[in-house]
Amino acid sequence: MKLFDVYPLFDIEIVSGKGCHVYDNNATEYLDLYGGHAVISVGHSHPVVVKAIDEQASRLMFYSNSVINPLQKRLAEKLGKVSGYDDYQLFLVNSGAEANENALKLASFHTGKSRVIAFGKSFHGRTSAAVEVTDNPKIVSPINDNGHVTFLSLGDIEAVAHELSKGDVCAVIIEGIQGVGGIRIPSDDFLRLLREECDRYGAVLILDEIQSGYGRTGRFFAHQYSGIRPDIITVAKGIANGFPMGGVLISPEFTPSYGQLGTTFGGNHLACATAIAVLDVFENEGLVDNAALVGSYLLSQLQGLPGIKEVRGRGLMIGIEMEYPAKELRRRLIEEEHVFTGAAGTNIIRLLPPLCLTIAEAEEFITRFTRLLTEKV
Repeated sequence: MKLFDVYPLFDIEIVSGKGCHVYDNNATEYLDLYGGHAVISVGHSHPVVVKAIDEQASRLMFYSNSVINPLQKRLAEKLGKVSGYDDYQLFLVNSGAEANENALKLASFHTGKSRVIAFGKSFHGRTSAAVEVTDNPKIVSPINDNGHVTFLSLGDIEAVAHELSKGDVCAVIIEGIQGVGGIRIPSDDFLRLLREECDRYGAVLILDEIQSGYGRTGRFFAHQYSGIRPDIITVAKGIANGFPMGGVLISPEFTPSYGQLGTTFGGNHLACATAIAVLDVFENEGLVDNAALVGSYLLSQLQGLPGIKEVRGRGLMIGIEMEYPAKELRRRLIEEEHVFTGAAGTNIIRLLPPLCLTIAEAEEFITRFTRLLTEKV
């Protein structure tokens, strides 16, 4: 059997990792400024996380959600405390797309309505409802074109209010910072007005913090810069440092009922043990503060480099918009300078490193990156 070929691949086989570095099968070291799409939050093979996985796997990896799993309660309590949402409820799933799928379902149940407002260049996942609220022509689903989603321009609060006033909107879904959309940041004022309009018309505000959450921006969630509290927050990626997991943080205004939501593997013992260990590392190593510090340094050092049109971001979620297509630059970063980065669109280099990135490692990236930019000029 062959693999279903839907991913273009670099001819590199990564076999191990430590901290902000990964190593290929030829023992070549790479500086990882991408963390597998923001998945590696505390660093590759962190010993605290590895120990938690080993210890839990030796006892019990998984059992049904029909019995008590005390690790779920421990995780919920710890996540509530660390994030500032200790009065919210937690539903655990397997991925970000599944988290958004359940968030949209809850919003529809809660309001009795079905239409959703989303925003241009948004990305919310690849399950059916998540695809429907994703503004990306490459992944349009042919089975889900039902007209229940209205896409608006990010920042256009008047258009949002107009659509909400029609009375049929169950939810507004927005990313804390658009990732695939090119590291585009909704203004704090826009988020505050969005909260007010959702309250005025009885719509659920869903904050997709799958990429922008878990400390990446220098706050636990990107929306916390604005001071708002969404009705639902979705998380995944960095939640378990590479172990498949996602979650939905749900306002106390929502009343759960048996059978309302369901999952087979979500919140399994091994995933919960891993996620608890990740939060332990966050607290013990001050990773949210580190993301703010090192991110600020990177943003300042990138300004004014040759060939760069604009630098956007918060913390360690950074988009570098080039004056030319970035595909070749990204390839050379990997093959010549041994630095992994991501991309967004045609011209944007995306940085999503582990949150343990040091100033020295950030300086090393700037040195290697500048070398290529200078050669191009």
